Amino acid sequence: MIDTSHIYDVLIIGGGNAALCAAITARREGATVLLLEHAPRTLRGGNSRHTRNLRYTHKQANDFLTGPYLEEEFWQDLSRVTAGKTDEALARYMIRESEDMLDWALNNGVRFQPPLSGTLSLARTNAFFLGGGKALMNAYYATAEQLGVEIEYHAQATDLRIQDARFTSAMVTQRGDACEVRANAVVVASGGFESNVSWLKQAWGDPAENFLIRGTSYNQGRMLRVLLDQGAKPVSEPDQCHAVAIDARAPRFDGGIVTRVDCVPFSIVVNKAAQRFYDEGEDIWPKRYAIWGRLVAQQPDQIAYALIDAKSQGLFMPTVFSPLQADSLRELAEKLKLDPDALENTVAAFNRSVKSDNFDPSVLDECATEDLDPPKTHWARALDTPPFYGYPLRPGITFTYLGVAVNAHAQVLMGNDEPSPNIYAAGEIMAGNILGQGYIAGIGMTIGSVFGRLAGQEAAHHAQNGAA
Repeated sequence: MIDTSHIYDVLIIGGGNAALCAAITARREGATVLLLEHAPRTLRGGNSRHTRNLRYTHKQANDFLTGPYLEEEFWQDLSRVTAGKTDEALARYMIRESEDMLDWALNNGVRFQPPLSGTLSLARTNAFFLGGGKALMNAYYATAEQLGVEIEYHAQATDLRIQDARFTSAMVTQRGDACEVRANAVVVASGGFESNVSWLKQAWGDPAENFLIRGTSYNQGRMLRVLLDQGAKPVSEPDQCHAVAIDARAPRFDGGIVTRVDCVPFSIVVNKAAQRFYDEGEDIWPKRYAIWGRLVAQQPDQIAYALIDAKSQGLFMPTVFSPLQADSLRELAEKLKLDPDALENTVAAFNRSVKSDNFDPSVLDECATEDLDPPKTHWARALDTPPFYGYPLRPGITFTYLGVAVNAHAQVLMGNDEPSPNIYAAGEIMAGNILGQGYIAGIGMTIGSVFGRLAGQEAAHHAQNGAA
């Protein structure tokens, strides 16, 4: 149970990657640290336990990456997907500070695997965790425990006492008992509000009822709501989020990364009227996969279908759910409950428009359509080789971007743009500073890692030197 008689140097609210990076850093700075994880131990780690990789800047190839990924390329990738909706100063800080993240993670027990080949196109830019996100979290928790970080599970922070922008204590419920926890500084790293369907409906309306949540059910946005209600400056918009197309047969919560369907670039995607609605081959998948959740959310009944034929089998990451299979398009349409005539007409029009057969799944190839709306600009091949396969798709929400604004010290900005002296934020709750829209694979872990370390360091320094 929590020792309420003690005033901690740093209180960490949250139990994922950003929170653990903050806790480990603050403890290494000599601070006394208490970490509150709402989930039980078996489900600890928030969305981070579902992750696979970390994007970071590096000057050369290593045991885990095939080549360099320099600051300017990283910045251009981010700027492109956000369409400029990012705080450039904070984003460039994150990119520069990410350079030593792999070594930092290795020094704190994390292990990585050799580069992955194939069509993910991440072997040069992203290092993959050996054992995935759960192994990452287990390593960080073990390190935190060895360092003396106090960790409490089933511990939900329900309110913050803030006076004149200064944090004094947190109200906490643990296994039904309420208590007050005091600390000289707080790092809020408790995620977004993606699991709060009522809040999602405020932004999206009734379509949110058809959204599936890829990550933890514990990210209800409680601390975000508290901070905003007490004057923290908001950043980004309520309907901006990391949303991908996932298998419609996935569970409502916690399906994780395995529910994602990565065949989209090699498929045609149709809505319930059997009509295509977007360019499936616009860019390499890691730069476009996170737009497809929003695209599907905009379709009738928030449902779509990715269709491939035998030629595309084996070109993408295996799926946790087997596709529906048929020997003809009409049979596949019936299995997907689509109009067979409409689907045949859509596929026929697509097939007629394909003008090149120089197919190369590893690059932006020359296989494009002509005189087709919407076009397919890369990897366009006729859908004509049975058997045919279909995946039903729903919007899969990973995390929301509405959050609190922070400065270059990870301090939360209040409504007057003045920073709180002792409230810091890291991870998804402040990711909107970097991600006004869009996403590139692995950047969520970059944000959490860099700003988690920064928040932990700054909170520890404040607690030890400036708390009076």
